[in-house]
Amino acid sequence: MAIRRALISVSDKSGIVEFSRELANQGVQIISTGGTFNLLQKEGVPVIGISDVTGFPEILDGRVKTLHPAVHSGLLAVRDDEEHQKAMKELGLDYIDLVIVNLYPFKETIAKPDVSYEDAIENIDIGGPTMLRSAAKNHAFVTVVVDANDYSAVLEEVKADGDTTLATRKRLAAKVFRHTASYDALIADYLSKQMGEPLPETYTVTYEKVQDLRYGENPHQKAAFYSKPLAPTGNVTTAEQLHGKELSYNNINDANAALSILKEFEEPAVVAVKHMNPCGVGIGTTIHEAYQKAYEADSTSIFGGIVAANRMIGADTAELLSGIFLEIIIAPDFTPEALDILTKKKNIRLLKIGELTAAAERKPEWLVTAVDGGMLVQESDVHSLNETDLKVVTERQPTAEEMKQLLFGWKVVKHVKSNAILLAKDDMTVGVGAGQMNRVGAARIAIEQAGEKAIGSVLASDAFFPMGDTVELAAQAGIKAIIQPGGSIKDEESITAANANGIAMVFTSVRHFKH
Repeated sequence: MAIRRALISVSDKSGIVEFSRELANQGVQIISTGGTFNLLQKEGVPVIGISDVTGFPEILDGRVKTLHPAVHSGLLAVRDDEEHQKAMKELGLDYIDLVIVNLYPFKETIAKPDVSYEDAIENIDIGGPTMLRSAAKNHAFVTVVVDANDYSAVLEEVKADGDTTLATRKRLAAKVFRHTASYDALIADYLSKQMGEPLPETYTVTYEKVQDLRYGENPHQKAAFYSKPLAPTGNVTTAEQLHGKELSYNNINDANAALSILKEFEEPAVVAVKHMNPCGVGIGTTIHEAYQKAYEADSTSIFGGIVAANRMIGADTAELLSGIFLEIIIAPDFTPEALDILTKKKNIRLLKIGELTAAAERKPEWLVTAVDGGMLVQESDVHSLNETDLKVVTERQPTAEEMKQLLFGWKVVKHVKSNAILLAKDDMTVGVGAGQMNRVGAARIAIEQAGEKAIGSVLASDAFFPMGDTVELAAQAGIKAIIQPGGSIKDEESITAANANGIAMVFTSVRHFKH
C-alpha cells in the first residue's frame, strides 16, 4: 500500500499549501474542490478539480460536489476484498488514499451576535462530514486528517514509507469521529434552542480541552479541564492567567465558586473561598475596603484560599493580598503596580477575567452533573431577590440597615453548601455554617465563628426552618433579623419565637438548596 491520491477540501486553509506541495513532491495526485482548488492552483501546486473525478459539475452553489459514487467508492472500498476490487475495476473507479478535510465554520458563525438563522443553516457542512466519516470508517486503508496539527506527522510517515501506519490511521479516525460528533452536537444544540427545546429526548453536549491537569481532587484521580465551545466571558474557562503555577482541579472548582458569588454584586465586592464555600465576603465603596471586610470576616480560613474581586486590583489592595498565602487572586484586571507587587510571589496564580456580566443581565445556563450511569441537567440558580419580593411575617419590621444586610446575606447564602446558615453585619459575612446535616447545627457553627460579631447581625438561611429551634438559638446570640424562604408546616412556631425575642423575620418564598 502507498498513498497515491489525496482529496483536499478545507475551510481553514492554514498550512494547506505547504502540506499539499510536499505531498505533490512525493508523487501524490491531489484532488480538490472550490476555494481550496483555486488556492492550490494559484500557488502552483499540481491539482485536479473534483469534477474531473466525478465527471459531474459542482452544482447548487457548491452544495453538491463530493456527494458522488466516484468519491465515496474510492473512500469506502475494502482494498483486499475481491468483489470490491472487481466492482471498482468494472466501473473504472479509483481509490482515494488520503483525505484532508475541515468543515464549514458553524461554531464561528453562530458566535456572531447578529447571526441570522439562515446564515447559521448555510454553514452546516454536509459533504465534509460525509467524506470524513467514510474515510474514518475505512481507516484500515485510508488516512484521514481533520486537524492541521497532524499535517507534519502524516507527512513524515509518507516521506519515510510512502504510507501511514495502521496505528496512525486508527488514531486519526478516532479524532475524526470526535470532531464530527462535536460538530453535530453544536448544530443540534443550536437548533434545539431555536425551537425552545432545552431538554430534548437525547441530550448531547460537547466540550473542548483547555488543558490536562496533574490530577483531580486527589493525586490518584486523573483529570482534565474542558470548556464549552462558546463559553461566555467572565468565567474561569475564558480567564487569562497572568502569573503562577498551573491551575489544579480544586483551584478551578474554587475559582468557579468564587466567581459565582461575585456575580451577585454590582458594587465593589471581594469574595474569599475555601473548598467551594465562601469564608469571607465584603462590599464597600472601594475594592480596597471590600477586601478588608472579606479578610476580617474570617482571617483564619482565608489562608490558602482564593480571592476574587469585581474591580481592578490596585497597589494598595495588592500590598494587603501579598501579606498572606493565597492560591489564586481573580480580578477583571490588575494595575502594573499591583502586578509588580504580586508577581514577586512565585507560585500565586493571577487570573484576569475581564468585565463581568451585570447581575441583572445574567441568564441561566444548563448545568450537567454526573451520577453513576447517567447525569442530571438543571438550570443554574440565577434568581435575584428585591426588597419588594419579601414578606415581613413578624410584628417588628426590619430597619433599613437590617434590610440591607438581609439582602446582602441572601445573595451569599445561596452559594453556601446546604444546610446553610450565614450571618452578616456591616456589609460583610461574620459567620458561615455550611454543609451540615441539620439546620440548627449549621446555625451553631455560624454563631460560634462570629463570636461577639453575632450581636446585632442578621441571619440568612438557604431553606425554611423545620421548627423554631434555630430562631431560639439566634435570639440567644443577639441576632436581630432573619431572612428565610418560609413554607414549613411549623412556620408559626418560628414566627412566635421571633416575636417573643423582638427579631424581625422576612420570608422570600424561594429556597436555594446547593448540594
